[in-house]
Amino acid sequence: MIRTIIIPLLAVIGVIMAAATVVKSSKPIEATPPVISPPSAPFEAFVAGSGLVEASSRNVAIGTPVGGIVAELLVGVNDSIAVGAPLFRIDTRDLEAQRGVMLAQIDVARAQLARLEAGTRPESIPPARARVAEAEANLADAESALAFREKIADTRAITQEELTVRRFAVAAARTRLEQSRADVALLEAGTWSVDLAVARAQLALAQSNLATVDTEITRRTVTSPITGRVLQVNVRAGEFASAANNATPLLLVGSVDPLHVRVDIDEHEAWRITPGAEAIAFVKGNKDLKTPLTFIRFEPYVVPKRSLTGDSTERVDTRVLQVIYAFPGDALPVFVGQQMDVYIKSAPLVPSASAPAPHTTN
Repeated sequence: MIRTIIIPLLAVIGVIMAAATVVKSSKPIEATPPVISPPSAPFEAFVAGSGLVEASSRNVAIGTPVGGIVAELLVGVNDSIAVGAPLFRIDTRDLEAQRGVMLAQIDVARAQLARLEAGTRPESIPPARARVAEAEANLADAESALAFREKIADTRAITQEELTVRRFAVAAARTRLEQSRADVALLEAGTWSVDLAVARAQLALAQSNLATVDTEITRRTVTSPITGRVLQVNVRAGEFASAANNATPLLLVGSVDPLHVRVDIDEHEAWRITPGAEAIAFVKGNKDLKTPLTFIRFEPYVVPKRSLTGDSTERVDTRVLQVIYAFPGDALPVFVGQQMDVYIKSAPLVPSASAPAPHTTN
């Protein structure tokens, strides 16, 4: 009896619970209000785009022309810099050693040129003339000995070989005399102009080698190409700085007054934007932080859209026209690389007269 009552009762309870579950799950889920209200378009007709804040000079990635160990880092993040300001230095000890050698070579070349320009020392001429007199005396002695032996009529008293030796002695003495006279003439003539030209060329070559080393030392100090601010530092003293095209720049600098915002406009809406159209940018996450924008230019090349996730390799199948706007650097508390919501005023969309009427059903 109890079993016949309980089993149907349990079945009825199960049906009721199932019906209640179905009714409860069929109710629409209430939308959760957003934590932060998104900005609303300030224009009746507009084109919206996502913008990325960048330096007005573009973000300049600093590299080094010569790889090496960073000896000194001269700037920090957010430092103000001027054109030509040193940013970091590469180790130059090897070049400094070469420079010492070049300086010594210049000193040697300069001394040789000075010696040639000074000409012949007056003290060196009298000894040379004395050697000429000695050579003349030796020649006269040799000629006298030869003449004495040639006058001997008796061939038995002197051999033909001895006469030949005396003749060669006279020729040798005459040659030494000519050499001594030539040495005196060379000393009295002074420095040859060609020798001076060679010495000057050697000095110029040594100075050119020094200038080359100085240029290489200068190149080891990397300087700023613009006036602006240091946005990022990715190298430290003691680290190796590569001269290759690094994916992450050693330093990132840019001019932040004014700032630029690069707005991506879908190519299907690009035709609605006109140069100089009024535009307003909102900081993402705060609809109250906004600023009017000043039109700068269109980028004339339509590019594939980049997904703004920080990864430059991510792309979607959309092409965008990039529009550059400017605003004062102190207008908003934003930073380079930050995203913004941009609204650009446009003409209202007017349906084409030739467009087909929308399909309606009764």
